[in-house]
Amino acid sequence: MPANLPVRPRWRSAVTTVLLVMISVMIVRDILVRRWSGGAPPASDFTRHSR
Repeated sequence: MPANLPVRPRWRSAVTTVLLVMISVMIVRDILVRRWSGGAPPASDFTRHSR
């Protein structure tokens, strides 16, 4: 590894990894909440009028 490289890439990759993990956790949590919070249909279904 050349000596003239700054230490920033290691710090930047750590921040990127943390952000990716946080986004992944949020996506999985959203999927699980949507799967197990079944119940009433969305409110938009009640505004439709059948003719």
